[in-house]
Amino acid sequence: MIELEIIRSESAWESLAEAWNALLAKSITDVPFLRHEYLSAWWQHRGGGEWSQEDEMYVIIGRDPSGAMVGALPLLTSKNHAGGSVLVLLGSVEISDFLDVLAPQAQLENFLDAALAHLSGPDAPAWETIELFNLLEESPSLPSLEAAASKHGLTFSQERLQPAPSITLPQDFDTYLKGLDGRYRREMVRKMRNALRYFIPVSITRVDDQDTLAEEMEDFFTMMREESDKDAFLTEAMAAQMQAIAQAGLENGWLDLRFMLVGREKAAGYLNFVYNDRVWVYNSARAEKFGSLSPGISLMGLLVEEAIEAGYQDFDLMRGDEDYKYQLGGVDRWVVKAEIKR
Repeated sequence: MIELEIIRSESAWESLAEAWNALLAKSITDVPFLRHEYLSAWWQHRGGGEWSQEDEMYVIIGRDPSGAMVGALPLLTSKNHAGGSVLVLLGSVEISDFLDVLAPQAQLENFLDAALAHLSGPDAPAWETIELFNLLEESPSLPSLEAAASKHGLTFSQERLQPAPSITLPQDFDTYLKGLDGRYRREMVRKMRNALRYFIPVSITRVDDQDTLAEEMEDFFTMMREESDKDAFLTEAMAAQMQAIAQAGLENGWLDLRFMLVGREKAAGYLNFVYNDRVWVYNSARAEKFGSLSPGISLMGLLVEEAIEAGYQDFDLMRGDEDYKYQLGGVDRWVVKAEIKR
């Protein structure tokens, strides 16, 4: 039997950190966007201003008879554009590529049954729709949500949102290159060689110093702002959000912030995560000044090569269907939105 606990305060939420991450490690979906420290950073800034500071946390915890956590459904209560009451996952929508319920496979159905029974009852907050964004299409939670919704007289639907290409890494870099279309293979090799043979020495650095992280992130933002779409994205609130996520990642060992230097100047950067033997490509930036050097694709190729040498299994290019992802060998997965209505 599963007993439910409702978390609505930040202090109660913070007390869950160790147990939360332990549960995540056993769950059907174990991604950096569900780590307690990531969601805590997200909550403080509400996704860089995507959600209101007035929205409230509503985290449903499932415990077995011993008191151990066996499930978690991290929600917030808000309003949709029409003014209706909605429940959405913490981390929604724009900056957290993959989200899900937390539960081991063996506990998933029972936990979701108990969670939806509660949400259908008189003690739940007011809601018209539960909107669960950015679940991977193959997630076991989707059929379990559908079954639980049907049991409790609720309507379930799901729709594809966008692709999320990923590269399965082979044993060596030569094999990876051979798997690319010929023209893209030649282009990558040429650009990597040109960068490494540039008349000014080129080097790759990793940021691992807490004392300099904020400054290094500001350099990253400066390059991001050279692209109009990224400049529009990078509001003051979003910059503070990304700083908080980077800080959480560095403190907990999954941040991989890299720069390509030309001499002492930053030419390109990647804000990645390394988690569960996988590189997660979160954001990128490059300096127009060094555009002729193609520093972005050159750095990407070098990072793919390094990931293969490190024995990582995947190079996740995450949500979006930009052409370069497929030129690099990305193969689509899909993220979906699940919706439950009364």
